[in-house]
Amino acid sequence: MTSSPQQPLTFLITGCSSGFGLLLSRLVLDQGHNLIATSRSPSRTCEVVDEILSHPGAGTRQWLELDVDDPVRCHELINDLETSNGTAIDVLVNNAGFCILGPAELLEEDELKEMMDTMYFGPTRLARLVLPFMRQRKKGVIVNMSSGAGLEGRESMAGYAAAKAALDGFSKVLATEVAPLGVRVLTVQLGAFDHTSIGDNARAARQYRQGGVPTEYVGSVADQITKTLAGGKLATVADGDSKKAAKAVYDVIVGEGVGFGKEKERMLPLGRDLDKRLREVIGGYQHALDVFGDICNKVHKD
Repeated sequence: MTSSPQQPLTFLITGCSSGFGLLLSRLVLDQGHNLIATSRSPSRTCEVVDEILSHPGAGTRQWLELDVDDPVRCHELINDLETSNGTAIDVLVNNAGFCILGPAELLEEDELKEMMDTMYFGPTRLARLVLPFMRQRKKGVIVNMSSGAGLEGRESMAGYAAAKAALDGFSKVLATEVAPLGVRVLTVQLGAFDHTSIGDNARAARQYRQGGVPTEYVGSVADQITKTLAGGKLATVADGDSKKAAKAVYDVIVGEGVGFGKEKERMLPLGRDLDKRLREVIGGYQHALDVFGDICNKVHKD
């Protein structure tokens, strides 16, 4: 999808109170597009909301309360915009997210469900709600902000990695199904950046916070990562520049700048560390084929 100042797009972005959601919101308005910004509790970030609503950009803008975990509210919001208000959503950016950290053994079931609700069920729900309208118009972009954790999780991130991997799997299939209908699905794989859902919205698992860490985990890699990320120190150790990454995401969505000519691409990897991890994943699959390739091809019917 390409655009111009004479043909502004309407973006619906979740999780706009901080991180990539806020950066993308600013870019959208800077470029003269229309913005529907959302967050779970707008009243908690009044200064940010006021900044977006008073932005000098030419496009329309509004900030709506949206808990992506709430199916009823998601349905009402999309239906009100598309049906009652006549607002055509051109680009949906599923950005809302957070992370509960700690050794996988210590993650409790409600914590795992909480991450799945926000980073899998919420995005897939919104995608399914906007698709009928995008199909009718034969155009639209659904952007799912994912993570390298979905490709290869790091210690302490089992729940987060599972939610992102689930979203990635859904996105791959959805992309193939709706491409012939004029709708594009773009998965953005993020490495370590100074402001992301992990950096801005991370907490240690309940058992971890309550001092229930088995001695075997004390000092482990999972323990060290949990203390760093849950302590809000990601920005000090990550070398990824969120502003540059947000601009790359915007360009690839609209087909401008670094995204020119890449309007049909379905995956956007970002970050030097992600480049390294992608190559490790590819190498891991190649190693598995090298070791088990003969077995892989000898288990079929003769």
